[in-house]
Formats: sequence, C-alpha cells, structure tokens
Amino acid sequence: MARVDIDNVVKHYGAVQVVHGVSTAIEDGEFVILVGPSGCGKSTLLRMIAGLEHVSGGTVSIDGEVVNDVAPKDRNIAMVFQNYALYPHMTVAQNMAFSLKLAGVPRQEMQAKVGNAARTLGLETLLDRFPGQLSGGQRQRVAMGRAIVRDPEVFLFDEPLSNLDAKLRVQMRAEIKALHQRLKTTTIYVTHDQVEAMTMADRIVVMRDGIIEQVGTPLDLYDAPANLFVAGFLGSPTMNFIEGRIEGGRFLNDDGISIAAPAELPEALVTVGIRPNLVGLADKGSPFEVLVVEPTGAETQLVLQAGKTQLVALVQGRVALQPGASVGITFDPAGLHLFDRRTGMRLPQMSPS
Repeated sequence: MARVDIDNVVKHYGAVQVVHGVSTAIEDGEFVILVGPSGCGKSTLLRMIAGLEHVSGGTVSIDGEVVNDVAPKDRNIAMVFQNYALYPHMTVAQNMAFSLKLAGVPRQEMQAKVGNAARTLGLETLLDRFPGQLSGGQRQRVAMGRAIVRDPEVFLFDEPLSNLDAKLRVQMRAEIKALHQRLKTTTIYVTHDQVEAMTMADRIVVMRDGIIEQVGTPLDLYDAPANLFVAGFLGSPTMNFIEGRIEGGRFLNDDGISIAAPAELPEALVTVGIRPNLVGLADKGSPFEVLVVEPTGAETQLVLQAGKTQLVALVQGRVALQPGASVGITFDPAGLHLFDRRTGMRLPQMSPS
C-alpha cells in the first residue's frame, strides 16, 4: 500500500490546458473518488497517476517517490478500465494471469494468485470461460481480478460501472467497497455519478474545469458545500436554489418567499439552497402551484412553481395532489444554505441563532 501525492499538477494538450495546478493527497489505504461532470479533467488526472498521460507540470508521487518519468509497468499500480479491456481469445484464468506471465512469475505462484483472486471475487466456476460467455458484471469482476493478482500498491478505477445496468451498478458498488475493506489497498476511483461517490468514498474530490472545487468526506460535502457548484452537484434530487436578497434580517425574493436570516448578515444579493427532502408541505406558508407529481412508492417527488421560482420537494409516503393544485411550502431552517450570488461561495449558515 502507498500514499499518493499530487502536487500542482498541470496538463496541456498543445495550447489547451485541461488540468490547472491540481494538488491533493490520497492517504495510505484510503478510498478516494474523483468526481465531476464530463470534461472536468478527472480521468486525465487518473491517467497521469497511472503513467498513461505525460505530466505537463508539477509532480505525482507514490509512496514518497516522484513517478513523473517512471514507466506505467514500474509504478506498482493496477488499473481497471471502463470497457474492461479483456482479451476475448483468452479464458478468465488466462486473462487474470496475463500480467503475471509477462512478469515471469513462476507457474505455481501464478496459479495460486489467480485462485486466491477468483475466490475473493466469486469467479472459481468461471475460470475456463471466455469473456464472450460472461455477463457485464462477471466481466467487470474479471477485470478487477486481473488487477488484484498483481498485488499493487494502488488501485485505479476509471468509471468501471458506467456500462452496467442500474441494478448491477448497485450490486457492484457494494462489491467494490467490500473488496477495498478486505484488501485495504489505496484506491483512486473516477466517476461522474455522484451517487457512486457518496456511497463508496472515504473522501471525495470534486472537480470542475480542471480544478478542484472541494475535498472532504461525503457527508462533509453534502452538509457544508463550499460553493453553488458542489451544492448542486452532490445530492439526488439536486439542491433547490432560490435567488433573492438579505433585507431587514430576512431573506426575501420577488415571488413572495420570506425566511428569517441571521441578524448580523448585511444586506446583499444572495442565493438560498435547500435540499428537496427539507421542503415541507403545509396548509399555510408560501403558496406554490404543483406542476409535476412523481410517485416512487416510499416517496413522492413534486415539482412546484411560484412566479419564476421552481422547487423540487421530496416527501415521504404518498400525497393526494394533482398538477394544478396549490400548496403551502415550509422550509427547515436548520437545512438552509446561503451563497453569495456574485461569487457563488458559501456564506454563514442561514438559520438564525
């Protein structure tokens, strides 16, 4: 196992810069997820750690050694790709053993390593099959097994679940997390799926446009997002945002919403954020029209509108509402977030003391 240090890393493709001086550290044995929208630089950063992309500036270190100029095969890392990258003409056992064979590992040791990985991943009965005879989840396990047999210091995962259906993604998330808990190997995982990030990571690195927006535990980022981007990216359904102003110790907007604010806050243009599960329905309160009713069984998701303000409310159970109905809205003051509308940065908690 090893610590990974990323220090002021930059990546250029010709005149285009796609990673802008990124710095972070992944501790020994930690499971860190790089998350962000497509094109944010997360996969490029992962490939620089793996040695598959040249580092244009800054340093990547593994276990204290700068590896900028070290070949991928000499970095003692193992990478699991989005498309599995299995050899179709080889059996499961041959695919898992291939890197060991290239490294000249003795046959008996190679068989033992493949057997141990197969038992860990539940592949014992599939060792003689070819990739074309496997399901997507089984192929993903084989790709993981090929990485495990190398006994690397660092595991790298590049969106490994994006080709799987929704049910299988949930299953594989749990299996990858359980695997990490058993092996305790430093793991860096790339995804654009914030649910994967929230459920799997020890810490999350949120990226946008080649920079890091915030680093922290899943609940730290959920409860205290640094800015509007992080607040809107993490959480499903996404956080509601209401534009308005602080005036006379209250948050006000042009559509009739009024919420108590900390008295010490100066008058300013702000955006209030509120999670959908903290938007409540009431007989009184700010009136909203129901636009959409989406029952899911245990919960009901409502899309609501008042003037130009549109909100999503996630309520427990089932509600007897139809589109066009009028409802009152209340907000849990402990769950309100306040952001500077000009900079997008988080301000002190909204709830009054």
